[in-house]
Amino acid sequence: MRAAIIEAPGKVSVETVPDPSPGPRDVLVKVAACGLCGTDLHILQGEFAPTLPIVPGHEFAGEIVALGTDVTELAVGDKVAVDPSLHCHECHYCRIGRGNLCERWNAIGVSKPGGAAEFAVAPVANCVKLPEHIDVHDAALIEPLSCAVRGYDVLSSTLGAQVLIYGSGTMGLMMLELAKRTGAASVDMLDVNPERLTTAVKLGCSRSASNADELETVRGWDVVVDATGNARAIQDGLGRVAKGGTFLQFGVADYATTAVIEPYKIYNQEITITGSMAVLHSYERAAALFASGVLDPAVFISDRLPLEEYPRALDRFKAGIGRKIVIEP
Repeated sequence: MRAAIIEAPGKVSVETVPDPSPGPRDVLVKVAACGLCGTDLHILQGEFAPTLPIVPGHEFAGEIVALGTDVTELAVGDKVAVDPSLHCHECHYCRIGRGNLCERWNAIGVSKPGGAAEFAVAPVANCVKLPEHIDVHDAALIEPLSCAVRGYDVLSSTLGAQVLIYGSGTMGLMMLELAKRTGAASVDMLDVNPERLTTAVKLGCSRSASNADELETVRGWDVVVDATGNARAIQDGLGRVAKGGTFLQFGVADYATTAVIEPYKIYNQEITITGSMAVLHSYERAAALFASGVLDPAVFISDRLPLEEYPRALDRFKAGIGRKIVIEP
C-alpha cells in the first residue's frame, strides 16, 4: 500500500510499504479521509512521537475491509470513525478514569501507524460505526471535534459566559460552535489571518478582531481559550481573564514555549488556569454531535488532496492556508 511517512525531523515522503493486517481484536480500515492537525507538525519537528519513522494521521475514517478473528461487533463494509487513543488500562491514571494522561499513552498516527495511508489497523473498541447519512469522507472531522468536546468538559461552562477564543483555525472554530451550544452569552474571536476571521463571522461569532484591544470589554472575559499554541497569544490571553474566570490552554504549544503568570492575581481574583489533553470519554458524543449536524463540513474542510500530495498538504497547513486540510487516499 501507499503511505505517508515522517522519516526524520523535517523529512516526509510517500512510499510503498507492506499492507497491514489486523490482530484478533482489530479491524482493517480502508481510509476514506485523514485530516491534518497541528500535532502532525509537532511530529514533523520530532516532538510527541517516541520514535521515527512513523505513518502519521490520527484524524481518520473509512470502511472496514477485514476483521480480526475475534471481532464480532462490526462487519466488513461498515463505515467507521476511529478514536486514535491507545491507553494501557493499567496505570494509576487509567484506573482513575483519566486515560488521556496514561503513563504509557500511545495513539494511532502519533506513536503507532496512522491513517495517512491507504489502509490502517485499529482496535475494534476504538471504532464508532457511522450512520448511513454521514459521508465518510467528512468524518475525519469527528476526532478534532471530540477534542473540542473534551475541552468543554474541562471548562464546565456556566450559562451566560462571555467567551474569547484566540485562533480561528479548525479547533478555534469548533470551540466557537460548541460555545454557542453551551449557553455562552457572547463568543469573540481573534486571529491575525483575515480569511480565517471571515469564516468565524460566517459561523456566527459575536465579534472578531486581530487584537483583543480592538474589542471593548468592561471586565475581561469569563472564559478565555487559546486555540493557537502561540506564545504571544497565550501571554495576552492570560491577561484578559475576568475575575473568577477561566483560561483554557487548548492549542498545542511547542515544548519550549513559556508564559509568565502573576500568582497574586490568580489568588486574589480566583482565576483558574487549566488545560485539555486530547480525547477523554468524548469520541462517541462527538460522533453523535457530528451526526446531528453540529458542523458543516463544507465550511470546515477547505482542501481535499490525494495521498501523494501529503508533503504539500503539510506545507499548506504550516503556512496557515485554508482551514481543515483532508487527505483522501
